[in-house]
Amino acid sequence: MTAFKRVAPRPDLGASPYLGYTGSRIDRAAGLRGDEAAIGKFFADGRAGFYLIGGELVVMKKSGAALDPLFSAGEAQAFPWVRETVFLGLMDGAPRFGIGLDPAPLEPLTTRSDLKLTDLRSIAIHNLVATEHLPPLAEAKAVLGWHARHRFCPNCAAPTRLVQAGWRRDCPVCKAEHFPRTDPVAIMLPIAGERCVLGRSPRFGPTMFSCLAGFAEPGETIEEAVRREVLEEVGIACGRVTYFTSQPWPFPMSLMIGCYAQALSETIVIDRTELEDARWFDREELALMLLRKHPEGLTATLPHAIAHHIIRRYIEEGADVLR
Repeated sequence: MTAFKRVAPRPDLGASPYLGYTGSRIDRAAGLRGDEAAIGKFFADGRAGFYLIGGELVVMKKSGAALDPLFSAGEAQAFPWVRETVFLGLMDGAPRFGIGLDPAPLEPLTTRSDLKLTDLRSIAIHNLVATEHLPPLAEAKAVLGWHARHRFCPNCAAPTRLVQAGWRRDCPVCKAEHFPRTDPVAIMLPIAGERCVLGRSPRFGPTMFSCLAGFAEPGETIEEAVRREVLEEVGIACGRVTYFTSQPWPFPMSLMIGCYAQALSETIVIDRTELEDARWFDREELALMLLRKHPEGLTATLPHAIAHHIIRRYIEEGADVLR
């Protein structure tokens, strides 16, 4: 077995940042979703709070310099363009709901001085709301987005209806039951001792590199998905795969599954349909990228994303991450 040398954390990198959309305080109370009387009481509860989402836009109230994404029932009723309402669960006993709005009428509201409308990614990147709101916002956006794309039965094309407090759609014609889906994505860092491979998607900014990633396919384990994606994207064979952590990614409804992979080969062969560039980086280069001090101006992904945390842990622990 390979002997790994544990490396001390890097205080120059600062405190470990918050991993976006994680750490939910919501008790989803799934057993009550089919109890219409209980859901009705939750809706009428004076402590109930509502997150309003129209397509990609989250509606927030301005309170001085602060932004609040949680509306009372009375405040939510001022927005008449409701498509679906989903019960998210209970936070410290207070009911929480997500309301899906028709996005078309929201555009004129962007000029109102008492409201702020922006996308969930920007909210996380710029720390626009308290972190306690990010997990239920991600939950609401993912489920409401699923409803927007599944109004008709894929079996018979009949219009479906919302049941189970928004956690299922039923077809009244063929009786099929349809549930929200989550798409697993393997996101990984192939490493060989003191070096690792990062890639550049054409979608990234001109200086940014990040971890490799791809959707797991049917009949495939996470380990198999990691090895396949690395081989496909950069031509490197991998051996041992270890799990790090996961992150809900509501764009539209994925689960990012963070891993490290033992690189068994060195030559990079880039799949140009997926990546614009890929290269090896040593750990000191990675630290400079996080600090925005790389001599070539290269950067790594932002702190709200799991890739940032995968990279940082490797900087601090080296090849120990494969243990």
